[in-house]
Amino acid sequence: MNRILFAKTGRAVFISHLDLMRTMQRAFIRAGVRIRHTEGFNPHPYMNFALPLSLGVESRCELMEFALEGEAALADLPGRLNAVLPEGIEVLDAYVSDTKFKYIKWLDIEAHLFYYNEVHQAEELAAFFARPELVTEKRTKRQTASVDIKPLIAALEVTDAAPNELLLTARLSAQEPSLSPAQLLAAVEQLAPALKPDHVRVKRLEVFDKDMNIFR
Repeated sequence: MNRILFAKTGRAVFISHLDLMRTMQRAFIRAGVRIRHTEGFNPHPYMNFALPLSLGVESRCELMEFALEGEAALADLPGRLNAVLPEGIEVLDAYVSDTKFKYIKWLDIEAHLFYYNEVHQAEELAAFFARPELVTEKRTKRQTASVDIKPLIAALEVTDAAPNELLLTARLSAQEPSLSPAQLLAAVEQLAPALKPDHVRVKRLEVFDKDMNIFR
């Protein structure tokens, strides 16, 4: 399957996933690259995104696979798409891969945590995440369940970035089960509300398979 690696940064973080799909469809059309569609009364393009990104989150490791009508020079595709994509969405690479998205297991993220009314040191938050268990309430479509998110964190580090800012970097389980940055920070709000940040800025950095190899 053909695949692109792309970044979503700046103002583009406020483009929803549905609008991102539409944006990509239009970009291929404007670039003169024809995506294959399903047959029938309501045809859909063969496009699939790995780990749909939450609104407001930046990323340097978004992946989208697609099928084309005929052949296309993938080496030229990033330049052709970037010429017509909106600011903040940038195709970094285009290639062929047979590795299915279901084999993505780990996700590296960084989160800038801002405290406006009180100064907190990195050691405080690091000590919280060092607890042997982090049992939180997780909502599903039907109920609320207690979940220990500790096994879903492969690595985590907190450092002082500024007097009112902490930098959290972590490797989280991406799928089956998943732990999103929002759920990670919800644990702080539930279990140590005094450490809850006033504002958060999150970025995805990289995705990995179960053996910690970069996934492409």
